[in-house]
Formats: sequence, C-alpha cells, structure tokens
Amino acid sequence: MNELKNTEREIYFFRMRLIFIGVFVFFCFALLISRFIWLQVIKHDDYMLLADENRIDVVPVVPNRGLIMDRNGVILARNYSAYTLEITPSKIKQDMDTLIDNLAELVDIQPKHRKRFRKLLEDSKNFESVPIRTRLTDDEVARFIAQRFRFPGVDIQARLFRQYPQGDSASHVIGYIGRISQKDAELLDEREDAANYNGTDYIGKEGLEKSYENLLHGTTGFEQVEVSAGGRAVRTLSRTPPTSGKNLILSVDIELQKVVEEAFGERRGALVAIEPETGDVLAFVSKPTYDPNLFVEGIDQQSWNELNTSEDKPLLNRPLTGAYPPGSTYKPFMALAALELGKRTPNQTIADPGYFTFGNHTFKDDRPGGHGMVDMYKSIVHSCDTYYYMLANDMGVDAMHDFMKPFGFGQKTGIDLEHERSGLLPSTTWKRNAFKKPAQQRWVSGDTISLGIGQGQNTFTPLQMAHAMATLANNGIVMKPHLVKIIEDPKTRQRELTVPKESFRIPLKQENIDIIKNAMVGVVKEGTSARVFANTEYQSGGKTGTAQVVGLKKNEKYDAKRMAARHIDHSLYIAFAPADKPKIAIAIIVENGGFGADAAAPIVRKALDYYLLGKRPQDKERKDPQPLPKPQSDMALYRSDTEVKAPAEPEPGPKPGGETQGNKD
Repeated sequence: MNELKNTEREIYFFRMRLIFIGVFVFFCFALLISRFIWLQVIKHDDYMLLADENRIDVVPVVPNRGLIMDRNGVILARNYSAYTLEITPSKIKQDMDTLIDNLAELVDIQPKHRKRFRKLLEDSKNFESVPIRTRLTDDEVARFIAQRFRFPGVDIQARLFRQYPQGDSASHVIGYIGRISQKDAELLDEREDAANYNGTDYIGKEGLEKSYENLLHGTTGFEQVEVSAGGRAVRTLSRTPPTSGKNLILSVDIELQKVVEEAFGERRGALVAIEPETGDVLAFVSKPTYDPNLFVEGIDQQSWNELNTSEDKPLLNRPLTGAYPPGSTYKPFMALAALELGKRTPNQTIADPGYFTFGNHTFKDDRPGGHGMVDMYKSIVHSCDTYYYMLANDMGVDAMHDFMKPFGFGQKTGIDLEHERSGLLPSTTWKRNAFKKPAQQRWVSGDTISLGIGQGQNTFTPLQMAHAMATLANNGIVMKPHLVKIIEDPKTRQRELTVPKESFRIPLKQENIDIIKNAMVGVVKEGTSARVFANTEYQSGGKTGTAQVVGLKKNEKYDAKRMAARHIDHSLYIAFAPADKPKIAIAIIVENGGFGADAAAPIVRKALDYYLLGKRPQDKERKDPQPLPKPQSDMALYRSDTEVKAPAEPEPGPKPGGETQGNKD
C-alpha cells in the first residue's frame, strides 16, 4: 500500500526551518555587529589606549640636576653623562650569577660591583633596571653591543652622574647625592610630587644637596616611544622636555674655605666666617673632611668603615652639630650685657686677687696673684676671669639668658642645612624642665658663676658663636646666616636672593657697642692675641678663649703635657675685621688645641690675610702641624641639648673648700 505524502505539510516545515535558520543567522550577525559597534565605537578610545600602551612606551626623561657654585662662580657640584650597564630582573630567565659571569667576559665587573648590585637589587622593585657597572669605557660599550643578542633583559643606558670637582673641600656644606633607597622611595610615595621622580635614580642625601632637593631636581619630562614586540625602541612619537633644576650660587668663597682647611692641617675643629652686613656664610669648615664623590654610586664597605669608625669623626658636621663651651670668647657679650643692664660702667674697677670666693668655694683666675685693678677694657684685653665671676654673680642666670638669646646663643639660627643643633643657654626654666626631681630642678647661685667665663652648662655651636660675633660687628642688626645666596633659573638666568633683608634689630646703645669693639681691638693690639696679629695691614678685633674639656680634682693643676690628647682644652677665637667697617666675622674652635692664641688665632690670621688682602700662606707656613697623639677617650668632647641627663644625686652648689680652675687665656 503506497503512503501518500503531505506536500503542504512538508513545505510548511521546510519554511519553518528556513525561518529558524534565518533568525539564527540574523541573531548571530546582530551579535557580531553589536560587538563590532561595542569594540569599534563605544569602547574605541579605551582599546585604542590599550593598543597604544602595547605599542607605545612612555619613558620619563630625567632633568639635569642644578649646578652648585661658590660666590665667584667656581663649580662645586656638576653633572656629566656616561654609559651604564643595567639589568632588569623581571626579564632575566637564567641564573643571575651565571648571567653576571657571562657579562664579565665582555665588561670589567669586580667583586665590589657585584656586591653593590646585590644591595641595589634588594632596594629596587623587580621591574626596574639595576646597574651592574657604571661609567663604561667606549671599548666596553662596543664589545657589549656586538653581543647584545645574547643578553635579553640587559641593556646600556646613558645616565647623568654627579661630580664634586673640589673633592673633600666644603664637603659638609655641599653634601652629596646617592641612589634612592627603599626608605627614600617610601617617603617619596607620600609626597605630592612623587610622580616627578619617575625614572630618577638619585636624590640628595646630605648637605645642600638634601636641603635644596626640590629646587635642584627639576621637573621630569616624558617621551612617547614606539616599541617592537621585543621591547626595543623603534622611534620617538612625541616628547615633553624636562626642566632643569635651579642653580645654587653659594655665599661661600671656596678659596677662603681651602685656605682655612689647609691651615687646620690634621687638627680637628670648625670655623665659620660670616659677612655681617648680609649674613653670607663665607667659609664653613669642619675638620676633618671627606670626599663626597665616594657616596654617589654607593660607598664601598672599606671606605665606609674608615669614615664611620674613625675617632676623628670626619662625617660629623662640627659647625652645625658640635656643641662646645665658648670659654672666654663669651666675655665681650657678658661685658655688653653689663653695660646694657646697668650692672657695670666702663671705668668701674674691681680688685682682682687671682680668685673669687663664693661661700666655701674658690673660683680661680688663670693668673696667680690676679690682674690687680681691672676695669672693663682690661677685663677683655687681658681676659680677667675674676671680673666675670663677680659680674655673673651680680647679674644672675635669667638676666644673662634673656640678654644672650637674641644674639642666637643656644638657639637654632635657621641656616639652610638640616639637623642643626640648638646647644644650651641655661636658665632657671631650662633646669626645671630638664630634671625630674625637685631638688635637681632648683637653680643654686653657685651654678651661675662659671657661666660668666663661658663654662658651666653653656654649650654653643661654632655657627652660633660666629652668628653672635657677626651680629655684634653689625651693631645689633641680625641677619639670618645662609649658605645659598642666590637661586638661579638656568634657562632665563633670573636670580632670586634667599635672604633679602634683616631679621630684626637688637635694641642696643651704640656707645656700648663701641666700647666692646674697642676692647676687642685692644685684644689684638696689646692683649692675648697681639703676638699673632703683629704687623697686619688691617685692624681687627678679637677675643681668645679656652674651653675646659674635663674637670679637675681639688688642688689639681692643669698640665697639658701630662694629659691625654683628647683631654686638653679646646682652643677658641672670635674676630671681626676691618675694625671700622667689618666685612667678615669669624668664630673658630680647634679641638684640644690648648690656649686660644696658640692654635685658633693663627688660623684666623691666615683667613683674614687672604680675605682682606688676597695673601695666601707661604709654603713653609702651610706645613701641617704634627698630628695629635691617638686619643684615649672621646668623653666630654661634645655636649648637646639633647644629651642632658639628670645627675644621680642633686648638685647643691659649690662644695665646701672646693676650687674651680679659671680659663687659661
């Protein structure tokens, strides 16, 4: 029996299948078209950006770091370009040591380079390139380029390097830069200008390099570079040039700086010279010094150990952080306080028997038998301790504190270097805050007397002493001391003064200032420094000083020949010149140098001869003195306001029958 076909039904199902297939095909094309619209229209910009990021690399262009020059245009810090061999750890597929061994066949890689590389690798991010060798020679560059294909992830970069052409001269002023450490990077991430350090490897670590980092660094530029699939640069598409850092023109005279450093020789100490009228720091010497070039690429362990463990402490910035008793250099300021506060008149005299007794305690003068009848002029010229013992007792500690504070004693000057120490200008308020026990907080009258000759708790930095001397020479007009005189735009050459005007004026009577200046001129003419300044072609004022390093026992006499080298008194001197219109004011300390006229004053003479007359020390005069014997102890060398500790027992003042040794100048 034949089956009859339903043609109409088959046609119906066939049409339905066609419709279904048509709808499915249309739906698929709709999806493709919508996806195409989504990718090519709606998300076009986003995917174009991603594509460009794969094809285009944004490379930061590090700016030229600003130059540092002295007041006469002598370069103290500059840049130069050199090639560096760098490894990007994230692109290295083989063992790192094996890679470095293979590189060493082409480029000279010493053990110290490997050690530094490992240290830098620890501090860097994995995707950053890390230098294995810097300052490649042309031959080394050529050998590596010929074999570059063997070393994916290793490349040669042209980098800027910092150089300090004056070597160790003025190193504590200039400071140095170093590679950005992990700690530096963390601090940079917190700053608003963190993006400005993209691509930057170095940052200021010490000195002016650090305190003026924001100005010296400049503004980072950017290049859009087309790269191949292998990451090689093909061409530069666009460029935003960097802006070079500002140039710093210092107030320092580098030749004066060198004269002083040579005059110190192997001795330790500090000297600060200031132009009174402007506050320009003309010389800022800390001895011994160090070579900042050692730190730029990372100092090797041996050099670091030599600097860090040296008993002479070459890394210590003595003018800024060394706090010393001022000794008899304090006396002119004490005399000025006496005149201003009405405690003494210029012609008022005292009889000096060679000591001053307070209760049962005897404060000795350095001259047995005393100076006889002493007025104010003679007290300064011949440095009479007894005069100032009596004066301090009459004035009291708080009156001394209040008068000395505006001169900057025991106060931070605000100089443009970090880590300045404040020193200590004692007062009853200070003692109440410094000690916990009520018995220790009480100020006793006996504590006051030694302050009059610059001993006791008085501890000031050489910078503070020079600042005070400059203020006195400038008739009480206070100028903020500064090392950077001018900030210069390297492109427009526009210049800006850092300290354009005075800070304030101390209300002093000019006749009183003239009396003190005249007495300080007398010190040079007929007093304690007359021998050193004989036959000068200019007139100067000065004051010698010695500062006791260790205390003496009862009835013990000071004998430098029998004392350990580091227990000998410090030698100090303050000066201004010319006397009629001072152009320079100086404070100096020679650690363990003894009498002020023996060690400190001759160095000041050489500095003044050069600055005022252009005379350099003769070769026979420039021979370094014999180095001091190796120290037995560093105790009591430095005193700091941050190191004041309460004694085990309260100090009730002078002990019955006790004696205090006077200043020996």
